Amino acid sequence: MSARPLRVLIADDERLSRQRLEDLLARETDVELAGLTDNGLTTIEAIRELKPDLVFLDIQMPGKTGLEVVREIGVDAMPPVIFTTAYDHAVAAFDLAAIDYLVKPFDDERFEKAFHRARKMIELNQVSKLSDELRALLGGGTPAAAPKSQYLERIAVEMRGQVRVVPVKQIDYLIASGPYAELFVADKRYLIRERMQTLEERLDPTKFFRIHRSAIVRLDLIETLIRNPGGDYAVLLKGGVKLKVSRGRFERLEELMGLHIS
Repeated sequence: MSARPLRVLIADDERLSRQRLEDLLARETDVELAGLTDNGLTTIEAIRELKPDLVFLDIQMPGKTGLEVVREIGVDAMPPVIFTTAYDHAVAAFDLAAIDYLVKPFDDERFEKAFHRARKMIELNQVSKLSDELRALLGGGTPAAAPKSQYLERIAVEMRGQVRVVPVKQIDYLIASGPYAELFVADKRYLIRERMQTLEERLDPTKFFRIHRSAIVRLDLIETLIRNPGGDYAVLLKGGVKLKVSRGRFERLEELMGLHIS
């Protein structure tokens, strides 16, 4: 048992995620919530001011990412970290550089395993041995044992106050909607807060193609490429959905598809 409560900071830009972590921590004994932050900049301030014993740190946050927060604080000054993320493409590297990681949505048992591991390492002063791995991760490479990053296989989305997982292979297309992206899966639509550029980089380019600055489609759903009079381009998807294609991306799409042009 700790001589004093374990002071924990939760850094996550999603309200539901912060609330879930807060509720789970409330079940633990000798734990004090040091603070809640929702972006990278306020997280840096909170770590420096509050000096928490442990940080649940979201990898993707506005302002600065979780790794940028660590870089700004400095490896030696950074409290022990449990990374949280909605993406599972590079968690093996984070696992080596942190006490643990949680892929959202996670269950109670997975949280308890990560938290109890963190508490034990903190109590036994074993956190310092992670510093070299964290330096390697921040230095542009990953620890030697970490595999190369993989493309997204699933995406966590919020729906009616709950978090659910959408397999990427089921996504038909994605449309930009301000700071959000809409995922279209058959007759369902999900909203996530993510930039199209980030999604384009994380989706397998052999399966998805960005046809327009505001649209990404699954290649095997494209039925026809359309060249309209006047220089307008589009794709017709299986199921009847028609989406605009930018002029600069049309030729590349032709190469990828090899379809007859209507």
